[in-house]
Amino acid sequence: MARSSTLQPCSQIFEKGKSMKVVHNHNTLRFASLFLIILFVRLGVAEDFVPERGNWETRSADDLGMDAGLLEGAIEFAKANESKDVRDLGLRHQTGFGREPHGEGIGPFKSRGPVTGVIVRHGYVAAVFGEPYRVDMTFSVTKSFLSTAVGLAWADGIIADIKDRVAPYMTPVLLPEGDGERNLHAGEYTHEPILLFEDEHNSKITWDDLLRQTSAWRGTLWGKPDWADRPNGEPDTWYDMERAKPGTEYEYNDTRVNLLALAATQVWRQPLPVVLRKRIMDPIGASPTWRWNGYENSWITLDGMKVQAVSGGGHWGGGMFISAFDQARFGLFTLRRGNWGGKQLLPDEWFTMATTPTLPDKLKTYGFMNYFLNLPNPQGKSRYPSVPEKAFAHLGSGPNIVYVDPVNDLVVVVRWIDSAAADEFLGKVIGAIEGD
Repeated sequence: MARSSTLQPCSQIFEKGKSMKVVHNHNTLRFASLFLIILFVRLGVAEDFVPERGNWETRSADDLGMDAGLLEGAIEFAKANESKDVRDLGLRHQTGFGREPHGEGIGPFKSRGPVTGVIVRHGYVAAVFGEPYRVDMTFSVTKSFLSTAVGLAWADGIIADIKDRVAPYMTPVLLPEGDGERNLHAGEYTHEPILLFEDEHNSKITWDDLLRQTSAWRGTLWGKPDWADRPNGEPDTWYDMERAKPGTEYEYNDTRVNLLALAATQVWRQPLPVVLRKRIMDPIGASPTWRWNGYENSWITLDGMKVQAVSGGGHWGGGMFISAFDQARFGLFTLRRGNWGGKQLLPDEWFTMATTPTLPDKLKTYGFMNYFLNLPNPQGKSRYPSVPEKAFAHLGSGPNIVYVDPVNDLVVVVRWIDSAAADEFLGKVIGAIEGD
């Protein structure tokens, strides 16, 4: 049975074209909410505003309660602090992740543009800079689109409970020779459909473990062994290293992220980009330019059709290629907790779960992939000290930052800025917000 949010969006308090009437119980809290809505309408700024397809209204900084001079200063700061990495992202891979074991690229890469940003307050565009329409790689921000696709399966009841083990949902799948739960050095492969959650260790993995990167899955997928992603320790220990019990240890690992993408494709029985486009990207008015890519060898047969299982990032190429404007729409979708113009595209409860800290994460700052929380770590430090603790961000290499701030009703997309300057830039944007 499909799930639905129990929270009613503000837009449902009134019937369009009819006289104002309160739908909910007449109590003090409801009247207070009604007063705030009227106040925002009179100010010309509705907190639940979302843009229509092909037309994102721009408002002046003054109209959005921001100081125009300070906002422009923040933008100039960003422009002066572009990432020092080369723009040729294929070359960047060769000199970075490409040097890992089995690190060769197997998905597409694309040279990036200049430092770019979109600043949105109260749903309206306050400022843009760089090349916001340019389609670029977004690396691990892709993981937030992946977790959204899993959330839709949960909302529809395809996945009954994210605490369920994944194994019962899976069917044997034909993968490239060498893939599966066996190690690459075993040398005993037969090309036959295999299960990926069959052995005693992997059979205990839950959907929640995969979403939080605590699965400790062991095996090889698309030619990439789990141990080959950012390997630790001595090389002679990599093949047979002991994995943690599923759900007990946080480890950022793209092989396991790609496993979640494959598992989600299996339960949906259709390509994830198709699900995402129909259920989220088209309803939020995203452009037709975004593409979610997999690998040259990540093809499976699904219901008699060849389907590409997409990747959860750009670690070996691929992942989501998307514009800053479309990133900002997705950021506004998560800021609005799945509600878009009165339609609950994903239940509010999903966002509560997605922004709940992963307990095995020592920093306690990771929710569902790729919701990075701004809560203080055990040492009392936040990822971005200059912004509210209730903020979170979808983060990817580059960096690609989709900053979401429910305290200030603010979304900031910034990509290709120097990582060391990101907090100061966000602090300057928030500093441009004038006091109430």
